[in-house]
Amino acid sequence: MTQKVRIALVGTGAFGIKHLDGLKNIDNAEVTFVVGSSKEKAQVVADQYGIPNASGSLDEALASDQVDAVILCTPTQMHAAQSVACLKAGKHVQVEIPLADTLAGAEEVLALQQETKLVAMVGHTRRFNPSHQYVHNKITAGELNIQQMDVQTYFFRRKNINAKGEPRSWTDHLLWHHAAHTVDLFRYQAGSPIVKANAVQGPIHPELGIALDMSIQLQAENGAICTLSLSFNNDGPLGTFFRYIGDNGTYIARYDDLVTGKEEPIDLTGVTVSNNGIELQDREFVAAIIEGREPNSSVQSVMDCYRTLHALEQQLQA
Repeated sequence: MTQKVRIALVGTGAFGIKHLDGLKNIDNAEVTFVVGSSKEKAQVVADQYGIPNASGSLDEALASDQVDAVILCTPTQMHAAQSVACLKAGKHVQVEIPLADTLAGAEEVLALQQETKLVAMVGHTRRFNPSHQYVHNKITAGELNIQQMDVQTYFFRRKNINAKGEPRSWTDHLLWHHAAHTVDLFRYQAGSPIVKANAVQGPIHPELGIALDMSIQLQAENGAICTLSLSFNNDGPLGTFFRYIGDNGTYIARYDDLVTGKEEPIDLTGVTVSNNGIELQDREFVAAIIEGREPNSSVQSVMDCYRTLHALEQQLQA
């Protein structure tokens, strides 16, 4: 009989739905609870996906003996406190990126994970996308060393709108959310600690209270460099685009597509079992729980990213 991990999905927005779509493809994952900002909203999603329990309270899910693990797809500002609550309740937890919006919050989650020994994982999806896995496999096989990454993260978000085009009550952040993807991926692909980090940002938006434009430079201990440009002002192609410049090849990743530096398509068939990065990170979360091991993108493994973000924030505030 296949061992089942019983999961509470918290957050019924765009990413909560993406996780539910991925989880339904995983044999040993069973979603037993949906938690939303209200029971009514949660019930709509629970009915749509055939999930037996719906609630407007995380505490109710944490108290349930039908829940082994929790996936948090909630506003950034809630991530650290909710992760701590899950671990204190004895539940494994996967929290969508970012782990926290302060270094202190991230360190609190890490300390509790090390005390409880539960699986605690962060949704650094780029580690799991087939395009980036292809490049990582080249690196681990000794066929490629990263010399430079050039990354553009561009959206058009002058209002609080989520990925489904719906209003939301919290403000997204270029540094603690969107830069986190690339800072962690650069550390992961370079295979070397980040030793230099610089940032500048544009004007603060009068209503949102954040900068809508930012530029970041990174250097790893092994000499590799990364240049990251971020904008919420970009009225054009949206998303994140990665150029890997290596000692033995150049690759351009656009979400789940990968081409060479000459725009020659690369067949990613067989790189992994799915083309869906969210599903792949959920598969890793479930497998780590069943196998009793540390997952890729564990809280411990991504802490260098949050230390770097903290250092960059100190620069920008100064």
